[in-house]
Amino acid sequence: MKVVLCNDGICVPQKCPAVDVREDRVIIGEKSNVCTLTRTQFDILKQKIKSGEL
Repeated sequence: MKVVLCNDGICVPQKCPAVDVREDRVIIGEKSNVCTLTRTQFDILKQKIKSGEL
């Protein structure tokens, strides 16, 4: 699943950051400016966001 994060209702996919959830990893960012997390790392990040820690 890939979700594009648009700003102010304007979506230009090649310029918007995206979250690309794959079976074994999650890629967050835009073009060559990305961060790759394992699914375990992504689950930890999600929990920290949901709990309000981040």
